[in-house]
Amino acid sequence: MRRNYWKRIGLLVSITIVASLLLAACGGDDDEPTATPSGSAPTATSGSAPEATATTGGGSLSGRIDIDGSSTVFPVTQAMAEEFNLIHPDVEIPVGVSGTGGGFEKFCAGETDISNASRPIKDSEKEIQGCEANGIEFIELPVAFDGLSVVVNPENDWADCLTVSQLTMMWEPAAEGKITNWNQIDPSFPDAKLDLYGAGTDSGTYDYFTSVITGEEGASRGDFTPSEDDNVLVQGVAGNPNALGFFGYAYYVENQDKLKLVAIDDEDPSNGDGCITPSPETINGGTYQPLSRPIFIYVNAESAKRPEVKAFVDFYLNDGPTIVPEIGYVPLPEEIYTLIDARFNNGVTGSVFAGGSASGVTVQDLLFPEEK
Repeated sequence: MRRNYWKRIGLLVSITIVASLLLAACGGDDDEPTATPSGSAPTATSGSAPEATATTGGGSLSGRIDIDGSSTVFPVTQAMAEEFNLIHPDVEIPVGVSGTGGGFEKFCAGETDISNASRPIKDSEKEIQGCEANGIEFIELPVAFDGLSVVVNPENDWADCLTVSQLTMMWEPAAEGKITNWNQIDPSFPDAKLDLYGAGTDSGTYDYFTSVITGEEGASRGDFTPSEDDNVLVQGVAGNPNALGFFGYAYYVENQDKLKLVAIDDEDPSNGDGCITPSPETINGGTYQPLSRPIFIYVNAESAKRPEVKAFVDFYLNDGPTIVPEIGYVPLPEEIYTLIDARFNNGVTGSVFAGGSASGVTVQDLLFPEEK
């Protein structure tokens, strides 16, 4: 892991993959406030944010690429931007953190070139419909796999493993004001207050977690401590012996000295029996369910015509296998990055998902979609 890089992230953040994707990749063209490390992104006209002059003389590029969205995807994109700037220092790449939903709202208003997302874009007024209303086409690019990590304080010596049913009991809307102690989850647990920390409601992580745990995207109890900033959640759980929280695997990896990882039993022996913790092996192999998921970037199709944007996205996909694991996420197989890069360069627009969270998608689905 890049220790110094992650320290910078802590400061900055705190202030399909289905058959049609792979087939299209090989074919032709188909008909809350934001924390922005490098400053606020200016508003841009539809399809180009902002007008920038790019030059390619002597192999150099210049211009500006505005990015916003998911805090989960932020560390990957920020690392890519830093590495890209070593080659092209004259390209300015501010990366904001508004959450997946907030990022899509800006993206579909034409304010950003790329949107980081921890779930697919939704067919909603502010997302797909908003893009359509503003004449913005987008290219959907999965960039890595994540395993949402359920964590407790290291002083917690009772919750080593939880079932999906127990997580549902904790987080479902009916639990609000009623499930307030650990011993209500399991009689063998102590009579201690249950303090919950989770992604904010504008977060794709919240959407995904509620979809697979409570059975309805966006449905949960309201009496928990929310934040779109995963570092706030890390600090909350690390400072509270009775806390439980969830966030992307990379944030656990970087903070494992102050957190305890909880194994999850999805109660389905067909994809791995018993209690399973997230790791590159279990996320890649599809046994860490139902909390494994793909993460994405979305590229404005008009912006993609600019040389600095094209070069950055090609760099992102070509260097994914090297940089993604350094951040703590699971890279896609190199041959899949190649297919996804072809999708980008062929200008294949639209989403292959049905406008919802991509639950149950594994690397095998990417490689062998015809078997799904």
